[in-house]
Amino acid sequence: MIVAIYGKKIDKSFKKEIIKLFEILENYKIKVIVFQELYSNLEREINFKPPILSTYNSKEEIYKKIDFLFSIGGDGTFLDAVTQVKDSGVPIIGINAGRLGFLATISEINEFEEVIKSITEKSYEIEKRTLLEIKTSANVFNNFNFALNEVTIHKHDTSSMITIHSYINDEYLNSYWADGLIISTPTGSTAYSLSVGGPIVVPNSENFIITPLAPHSMTVRPIVINDKNKIKLKVESRNNSFLVSLDHRAEILDNSVEIEIKKADFKINTIKLANQSFYKTIRNKLMWGIDKRN
Repeated sequence: MIVAIYGKKIDKSFKKEIIKLFEILENYKIKVIVFQELYSNLEREINFKPPILSTYNSKEEIYKKIDFLFSIGGDGTFLDAVTQVKDSGVPIIGINAGRLGFLATISEINEFEEVIKSITEKSYEIEKRTLLEIKTSANVFNNFNFALNEVTIHKHDTSSMITIHSYINDEYLNSYWADGLIISTPTGSTAYSLSVGGPIVVPNSENFIITPLAPHSMTVRPIVINDKNKIKLKVESRNNSFLVSLDHRAEILDNSVEIEIKKADFKINTIKLANQSFYKTIRNKLMWGIDKRN
């Protein structure tokens, strides 16, 4: 078995955990390929040279060589990892060395051995996550025209709001006069959309969430639609341009560019531990039921 480990910068406070991870992988005789930037960081920052098969860079089609990909960092690192496996079906295992971690949920050392044992024994559970796919007349993002969390339309270089005309299956929905608009998956419902008042949606709900950013009208609220629908957006802005982002990848587009958004033809596979559940994750991460006065 061969796994890749992806990450960028590992804090010194995570030294014990990262060394233990490589130790467990070696004990299970799993061959390891490490992202070059991460390998250099481990050498430089924590004086650790892990036993590995080789390193790789972002231009390589690493998914053709591996069985699993470990993402070490926060949710941003996990989103980067999605672009490396693309539609290959290679499962991603998120190890949280960041902060909140709705995607990178494995954080305890005892969980490292649990997940590695499960992949060697093939006793793991796969959780499939829906992605968004974007199509534009400008043909931006090339082969990376997908997002796990959200597609965001945002004003660019102006203090004025933009107008976003939205259509569902070619039926007019609304013209949003706002700072922007977020189209998110259930996975992304706990990310940017949540921070601006969007609802939390369970991952297997088969929905998309349309959430306005600072809308001019107080009556304009988020709306949840079935993910079989296709969304079309047309933008008007004073400076004739706007920003579109797929997770953390962004491009500036001209007002003449129309955007079509639909469910991608593939899903991302993630590994789920036996003791994990979405409800447990949001309860713990958002500290539901905890009275801080005590």
